[in-house]
Amino acid sequence: MTKTLFKELGINEKITEGLKKEGIEYATEIQVEAIPQAILNKDIVGEAETGSGKTLAYLAPIFQNIDTNSKAVQAFILTPTHELAIQVNDVIKTLAEDSEIPVKSTAIIGNINIKKQIENLKNNKPHIVVGSTGRILQLIKLKKMKAHMIKTIVVDEADKLLDKNNVEDVKAIIKTTLKDRQLMFFSATIDERTLDVAKTLMKEYEVIRTQGKTSMNENIEHMCFKCEQRDKILILRKVFHILNPKKAIVFVNKPDEIEILTEKLNYHGIKSESIYGTADKEVRKRALEDFKAGKINLLVASDIAARGLDIQDVECIFSYDIPEDTDNYLHRAGRTARAGKVGKSICIFTDREQGLIKQYEKAFNIKINLKDMYKGKIIDYR
Repeated sequence: MTKTLFKELGINEKITEGLKKEGIEYATEIQVEAIPQAILNKDIVGEAETGSGKTLAYLAPIFQNIDTNSKAVQAFILTPTHELAIQVNDVIKTLAEDSEIPVKSTAIIGNINIKKQIENLKNNKPHIVVGSTGRILQLIKLKKMKAHMIKTIVVDEADKLLDKNNVEDVKAIIKTTLKDRQLMFFSATIDERTLDVAKTLMKEYEVIRTQGKTSMNENIEHMCFKCEQRDKILILRKVFHILNPKKAIVFVNKPDEIEILTEKLNYHGIKSESIYGTADKEVRKRALEDFKAGKINLLVASDIAARGLDIQDVECIFSYDIPEDTDNYLHRAGRTARAGKVGKSICIFTDREQGLIKQYEKAFNIKINLKDMYKGKIIDYR
């Protein structure tokens, strides 16, 4: 957190007063760098560590520039997951209420009844549409949503949305808007490939990196436990019981193993639910709500499903399977120690995965301490 007040960044009084009601008065580094540029309608590529306030870095300027007298859609916020779309939409609704600015928004996601979404667009007339690229593009092509009044397009988690699986839909949406609209790309990790793609889509742009690519939140303690593959669940259970976190997330690489692990954890008395890409939307939504409300202690998740999620007071992150991509380790660890708090990132690894632990240490200039357990306590491995 900086010592810079939001009003010093050119944000109007209604927005700053609304943020105060949410306990937000001082801007973070990415907000200080991005907001003044965004207000001037500059195209932006913003890289900042997870939990650094990227969402408000783009939402505050959007709120400032929205014409609430118009009934047209004026901003698209593109997200890689349904959960992130719903979360961003919730932030918009809260800010609209607290600032008393009548900005309307809606979340448009795939695999949901499209007729209901069309009806919602017709009746609600949102200024901001948040959602998945596929469904937004579909609604534009069906002429159920007009894009000619779009002032701003935000691509959240840009490294994911500009990869080869998603980039064509992003480009297609951008092409439906006028050339003077603003583009903003945000992520915790912007590699050269992502930056090269983004540059081809922008006019005058600013690249903002508040930390080096290898930055890791210093409030996270990193530790690891070595075992055979078959013993991973036992280690997970033991460590969980010793630390006894109110909220923890377990990451699993393969979605088909997530449900199995969740069932086993529940069998052993650890209240758990799961979120992953192919799970039913309502099941995912309920799992997140239960986790946020403290009804369950453990959320078992895939990397994609947990992208960008901002859940308060997550104390521990467990990597039950080790991510092969170092950036995924950064995204996982970044689910804890948010908003100045402390947290733990715990890897449970086998001999075969040991090299990856070394990669994370090198990439992020951190020490992942090898630990053991003795008489119900976590100790340094001897």
